[in-house]
Amino acid sequence: MMDLLPALTFYRTHGAMSAPGRHADAINALPDNVGALANVVRGLLIHSGWLHLYGLVADDVTMSRETLPVAQRLDAILTLQAAPLSQARPARARAVGTCRDYALMLCAFLRQKAVPARVRCGYARYFKADHNEDHWVCQYWRDGRWALADAQLDDAHCAHLSIGFEPIDIPEDQFIFAGQAWQRCRAGGADAASYGHGTATGPWFMRVDLVRDLLSLGKQEVSDWDTWREASVDSHAIDPAAGAWCDTVAAVLADVDGSLATIRQLPAGWAPYLRPFWRS
Repeated sequence: MMDLLPALTFYRTHGAMSAPGRHADAINALPDNVGALANVVRGLLIHSGWLHLYGLVADDVTMSRETLPVAQRLDAILTLQAAPLSQARPARARAVGTCRDYALMLCAFLRQKAVPARVRCGYARYFKADHNEDHWVCQYWRDGRWALADAQLDDAHCAHLSIGFEPIDIPEDQFIFAGQAWQRCRAGGADAASYGHGTATGPWFMRVDLVRDLLSLGKQEVSDWDTWREASVDSHAIDPAAGAWCDTVAAVLADVDGSLATIRQLPAGWAPYLRPFWRS
């Protein structure tokens, strides 16, 4: 039987992005229940791509796609409205972010409560029919297993998307990790064109998410791979060596807990492939 203690210990503690700084006591005062913590996150953030659900447009808020460290994000939230974190803000007074901000903040809250948690990159199947949308969620230890939570899915999202599952316990068939998606497509069991974000789809983008999930599992939730919009079409091709390396990474990600030593100390030989290919 696998020894899960190293993984549970590692993911119970903060990394640079999840460390709450001066907000530790405020988080400690929040409820311990995962559902309640997810609701707190929903009352602090609003997604830049879903403003219309709340009757807002871009001019109503300060737009930003930058994922900030949780301590810095909470500073910004309290600047907008100086109130306890447990007090849900009106939509207009919430900090604007993306799905990763929701996942990171919930992860930070859980770690502060000594619950093992990690931010995962992959593809949600619940946003659009026949499409696997690039997305970030929080994976956390629950009742002796790893569960998935999407703190972005508030009542407005659930109604709009006809969500029929509990957002703090996403069914396995509704979220596909980046490594799983890569392996399915390489085996011919899935169409790579159905994975991605907007027009950014296919193997090259799946490679981006594969690396982002790998780095995030090492508590590097933000990296140069987030600049994927800079990639030109000419850089999208994946040569055999890079493809084989991606196969190796996908195999590592298929057993995160058993591969923790590799994830925490990436092999030196991987360095050339860990640089974004559009910046090579």
